[in-house]
Amino acid sequence: MSGHSKWATTKHKKAIVDAKRGKMFAKLIKNVEVAARMGGGDPTGNPTLYDAIQKAKKSSVPNDNIDRAVKRGSGAETGGADYQTIMYEGYGPAGVAMLIECLTDNKNRAAMEVRTAMSRNGGSLADPGSVSFLFNRKGVVVVPVEQDGKTITEDDLLEATLEAGADAVNDLGDAFEVVSEATDLVGVRTALQAAGIDYDSADAQFVPDMQVQLDKDAAAKMFRLVDVLEDLDDVQNLYANFDVSDEIMEQLEDA
Repeated sequence: MSGHSKWATTKHKKAIVDAKRGKMFAKLIKNVEVAARMGGGDPTGNPTLYDAIQKAKKSSVPNDNIDRAVKRGSGAETGGADYQTIMYEGYGPAGVAMLIECLTDNKNRAAMEVRTAMSRNGGSLADPGSVSFLFNRKGVVVVPVEQDGKTITEDDLLEATLEAGADAVNDLGDAFEVVSEATDLVGVRTALQAAGIDYDSADAQFVPDMQVQLDKDAAAKMFRLVDVLEDLDDVQNLYANFDVSDEIMEQLEDA
């Protein structure tokens, strides 16, 4: 039921660092606005909006910014942009499969920026469908280990979420990932809440069927490409099927 991915751990820690930067705030706000536009401004009847708001709050986005995003998205306030979701498929260094999810109000700009970032950093865009079959849409809930003076264990999570549809629990070090089918995401998140277990985020994500192990050189190139792509305003999420061993991660951190 459990697994460990050094890249997932790194990504989790990176998200915490990124949350302190305005660019991450902007992406979280965009998520809230789009969720409100798609399903209405009431989070009790719009689980996607509920999860987007929770994630923004956990990342210390001010409540005023969240409220305004809900109002813009639901039409209660003017000024909302017409965001569209576009998924680009491509390959990174060492043939790593990549899905690049953009949320943009300018498709031409997004396409140009993603293509430029890929071509300048050892990647290339691919035809639609050539990479996406390597991924499955899954529900992923990130749960911190330390909560209000108590330590959450893998057994706690399995006991709370198995009947709700949890498929696996992955150890990220200072947090766990609870993975389920995307259709069971709300059920798993609700089961955690019922058990009194807090969580940092609940998202539908693309999870790879298999992972490519990278050596030091390929890992360094891959991380550089990830950083460049994630720095683009239009790039909302990035999924890739690579992993890096503890030993190589330590070598990169020491470099």
